[in-house]
Amino acid sequence: MTPETALALIGFAFVMSISPGPGNFLLLASGANFGFRRTVPTVLGISLGFLAMVFLIGIGLGEVLERFPVVTVALKFACGAYVIWLALKIARSRALGPSASDRIETPVCFVQAALLQLLNPKAWAVALILTVSYTSQADYLASLVAMIAVFAVVNIPSISVWAISGTALRGVLAQGNRIAVFNVAMAVLLVFSMAPMLLRG
Repeated sequence: MTPETALALIGFAFVMSISPGPGNFLLLASGANFGFRRTVPTVLGISLGFLAMVFLIGIGLGEVLERFPVVTVALKFACGAYVIWLALKIARSRALGPSASDRIETPVCFVQAALLQLLNPKAWAVALILTVSYTSQADYLASLVAMIAVFAVVNIPSISVWAISGTALRGVLAQGNRIAVFNVAMAVLLVFSMAPMLLRG
């Protein structure tokens, strides 16, 4: 990978990682409810789930999706159902405040977070862009692995900012019923952030 390509990849990875999206809204909510330390598995699940997808696309899964459009349609339905389930999980969470101690939920685990990416049509689109734009046909597999490594170095700290931001809000959200309102807002944002991709033909 040339320095110019690496620099372009770093910029692309940062913009894609830091911008609002379903994974980042999930991290913001998890950080606010459970703190950063307990959200680390969610961070790693979101990042490694996406990077696993990039690898699968890179070794040929993208061609399968293009050849069999029904798989893409099934992916959208599965994604929609899963996002609604996650949104309900967030909306019901009451991890802060003494009056809600009997309704504490656990954070979204590593596997659940990874599945969000694997069922995310936007993530599939970004994975396709990465494998087409930032790999070299001359030494394809090595360039694919190098690209994934560079993306990971940028992605994990970038998405962690959302979990850290949520953690910073814990003091404010612990007062009264604010965490309940916050969680419902995060659940709505999670669903709406996926709606354009799910409804697009």
